[in-house]
Amino acid sequence: MRFLVTGSNGLVGSRVCALLEKAGHQVVGLGRGPRRTTGAYSYVECDLTREQDVATALEAAAPEVILHPASMTEVDACERDPEQAFAANVTATAAVARSARKLGAHLVHVSTDYVFDGEHGPYDEQALPNPRGVYALTKHMAEQAARTFVPGCAIARTAVVYGWPAAGRPNFGAWLVGSLEKGQQVRLFEDQFVSASLADSVAAMVCELGERKLGGIWNTCGADVVDRMSFGRALCEVFGFDPQLLVPTRLADMKLASPRPLRSGLKVDKVRSLLSAQPLPLAESLKRFHAAWRSGRGS
Repeated sequence: MRFLVTGSNGLVGSRVCALLEKAGHQVVGLGRGPRRTTGAYSYVECDLTREQDVATALEAAAPEVILHPASMTEVDACERDPEQAFAANVTATAAVARSARKLGAHLVHVSTDYVFDGEHGPYDEQALPNPRGVYALTKHMAEQAARTFVPGCAIARTAVVYGWPAAGRPNFGAWLVGSLEKGQQVRLFEDQFVSASLADSVAAMVCELGERKLGGIWNTCGADVVDRMSFGRALCEVFGFDPQLLVPTRLADMKLASPRPLRSGLKVDKVRSLLSAQPLPLAESLKRFHAAWRSGRGS
């Protein structure tokens, strides 16, 4: 099959491209900055906020399936610059979805647990979103854009994606490892519950949604819902870091620019029953994360 992957240099997108190429698919990656081109993988530099550029790139690629993980995910940066957030998350998704419709391509749009307010989590696929903050609002609007232009698309919601190597800016897991490795104290929320997700596992689930051309909403995330402090303690145990470096704090005490849902975990019963790629328990995710970290350090 011929796939197109947006954000192909990013944490999830880079892993999606690698998995698809390994499976023997033809892959076109869209992103920013020069990247390699091989027999099965080609790369196109493209500003997704420019609809004509997107239309030109997708028409040239002529994909059967489009996987769209590209997004502006820095929550506080979105709050400070709503215009940029809207362009990156809504305008870009609408452009990709319009082209998908024109080409008759299946679309898998990667979204987030932040579309929920966090009052009654964890959430299943039937729960009604109630986004708070610019990031959450723009991601929810992006879901609607995808479904408007490609009604049979898949919405893959994930949460707190982490992995090694970091692929650009540090993700939550990579930031935590980097700080603890240096012996630095880190503040972690003890009252925010999340479905922390290993990027490699998310990529596998997203790829399957594309390969099977499945539609509807899917919670493609980690199997366990934990508070961030508990995640940190579990990581310390696997990596051998000092858990005394972890400082418990509460979300309200941090005075962050954007609101965050407190209980935004996602239920994974649907994915467990219908996908071959399974959501990973936290212990297994951290084991794989640690192995990738060690391999990256040459140890």
